[in-house]
Amino acid sequence: MKIQKIGIITSGGDCGGLNAVVKGTSQMATQKKIQTYAIPNGYAGLYNLLDTESLVELTPKRIDTFSIGLAGSEAGHSRVKISKIKNPKKYERIKDGLKKFGIDALVISGGDDTGSVVEDLDSHGIQCVHAPKTMDLDLMPYSVGGDSTINRIAFFVSELKTTGRTHNRVMIIEVFGRYAGHTAFRGGVAGEADCILIPEIPVDWDEVYRHLKKVYIKRICESDIRAGTYTIVVAEGLKNSSGEPIYDESAGVDTFGHKKLAGAGKYVAQEITKKLSADEDIKLFMEQTGMYVEDLYTIPEVRTITPSHLVRAGTTLAYDANFGMTAGANAVNLLLKGLSGVTVCGNSGKTVYYMETHEAIKQRHVDLDEVTLFEQLGFCFGRVRSSYEPECKKTYGPIERIY
Repeated sequence: MKIQKIGIITSGGDCGGLNAVVKGTSQMATQKKIQTYAIPNGYAGLYNLLDTESLVELTPKRIDTFSIGLAGSEAGHSRVKISKIKNPKKYERIKDGLKKFGIDALVISGGDDTGSVVEDLDSHGIQCVHAPKTMDLDLMPYSVGGDSTINRIAFFVSELKTTGRTHNRVMIIEVFGRYAGHTAFRGGVAGEADCILIPEIPVDWDEVYRHLKKVYIKRICESDIRAGTYTIVVAEGLKNSSGEPIYDESAGVDTFGHKKLAGAGKYVAQEITKKLSADEDIKLFMEQTGMYVEDLYTIPEVRTITPSHLVRAGTTLAYDANFGMTAGANAVNLLLKGLSGVTVCGNSGKTVYYMETHEAIKQRHVDLDEVTLFEQLGFCFGRVRSSYEPECKKTYGPIERIY
């Protein structure tokens, strides 16, 4: 089938790099004499295409009006799982909507949930290619949004130290990531957090407190004005020492049936506060440093900050802008090769790499061997520090993956 028109869908959560995917797709399609159209509102828009009066054609003039340096998506999003729609003729309805506008194939950008729908649509005869997107970085290939989010987390962690040091506070920053700790790990390291708690490592609270007490007291005692802070970055999918996830049950579930994770930062603050309150050494420390006020100021303040959507909003950084443009462009190239139900993984020169979408959306976790390296550098990960004995190998080319 000759492709003459391509529909572009962005789905799931917003993040940096999505406009680059849209723009890269449209610009490559234009070079191939193919028209591109933005299907608004993600999969909801796809389902309702039949009732839509018109679509915006992404002509060179139109795409020149938005910047790949902005996060979010010019096409708009929704969280809808097509297979959960009760209409028994939902796939026929979608095909009729595509036929109405003469759309031959789709480029769809999103994470694991979005990718599962790509598989579903492909199995029902709808040609589509997946451009990976998730700030969680938990897909097999790199995904747009990751680097931009990590940099914003690092920025907030670093900036909040001014507040922490002014008030001698323990600062806890809870960030997105669901059940993989990539963004907390990388953002925490880049922001020079003292402790980074990720879902891959169930928390040993005694070890966290040991490290906190040692570092916090040392900083304040060595300061000529008795000023210091301790910073903890917490991934939302944190697990307790028993391996049980920590989250607020009242948050409910999303449209894909996933539990909305929230409350990990608050839980960490409660655990730290309990240990500070029960430690006689802390009372003595507060008295010796001139901070102690009976009944009013008996332990260091512990504060939780949740930047929430600020870590995925605003701007797209250079890596995501580059990857997004190439992912969108190569999604078009894969469609023109007759491929469907596949995910763009990247390119090297003129070679475009891809994998089956069902493989691409398998969850990838933080490499705990790499965590041990940073433990040697003084970071606490909520466990007894492991040894790092690397194996050294000579390479004859670049190491492609940066995350």
